Amino acid sequence: MSTDDTSDPAVRVRDLRKDYGHFHAVDGISFDIERGETFALLGPNGAGKSTTVEILEGYRERTSGEVSVLGQDPRHAGLAWKARLGIVLQQTGESGNVSVREQLAHFASLYPNPRDVDEVIAAVGLEEKAKTRIKSLSGGQRRRVDVALGIVGRPELLFLDEPTTGFDPEARRQFWELIRSLSREGTTIVLTTHYLDEAAQLSDRAAVIAGGRLIEMGPVHELGPAEARIPIVRWRDASGLHEERTETPAARVAALVAAHGELPELEVIRPGLEDIYLDLVATAEAETRAQTPTQEQTRVDA
Repeated sequence: MSTDDTSDPAVRVRDLRKDYGHFHAVDGISFDIERGETFALLGPNGAGKSTTVEILEGYRERTSGEVSVLGQDPRHAGLAWKARLGIVLQQTGESGNVSVREQLAHFASLYPNPRDVDEVIAAVGLEEKAKTRIKSLSGGQRRRVDVALGIVGRPELLFLDEPTTGFDPEARRQFWELIRSLSREGTTIVLTTHYLDEAAQLSDRAAVIAGGRLIEMGPVHELGPAEARIPIVRWRDASGLHEERTETPAARVAALVAAHGELPELEVIRPGLEDIYLDLVATAEAETRAQTPTQEQTRVDA
């Protein structure tokens, strides 16, 4: 039975766990994704992102915890619920003997209120390839077909797993605008990507997962401790290379120039999402190592 209420979050996760024997792939994470929000799940390979997303999509069983997606538990939801989702997997499965348009038309016929097939083809930049067999496309073009198949059903909730793999820079920018347009239409989007600039451009909020645990979550431009976002002034003088964090970088640069004249390698670095993400993950991994006994410690304790 559906408990869908448009005032509730599109996704609600409470204490989600997925174990494989003694290995905790997902270790008690909780978060909400609001309707119409673009939410990025970030983390290194093996962090638990894909496992989490597959549980939300209904493709993987969880060990414990509560999950609600569009008002339903994915493990019990049926075809009507699945029709409300769009899924773009990391690995393409479309290498068939049909044309781009034929494949999209077939997928569109499976949904109650699909998008216009030609509009979708144009949106992903495949107008010139509409009559080309999918098996004849390049890897990047097949990736665009994957995206087109994910959005043709006009999903309420769209899962994007590394969607721009294989895209050239221009195609990535076009894809970003497509995602922004879907967001403006009210589509809820869950994005996993290793391109941190992509997450920064597209996401309202982001969650960082490492070692199966949720280590940080918030608006994408507010992640990490406040001190990590303070600009860095870097310069070189006769004594070597120097770095200094300061909330007034322009004033510090002016003071350095006044005191020393033009300095080699003088620059202001404003930490971006990638810098903060790398610091968060490195800190989490260091804490995990510190909490894990070495083999020598284990023998002594025994």
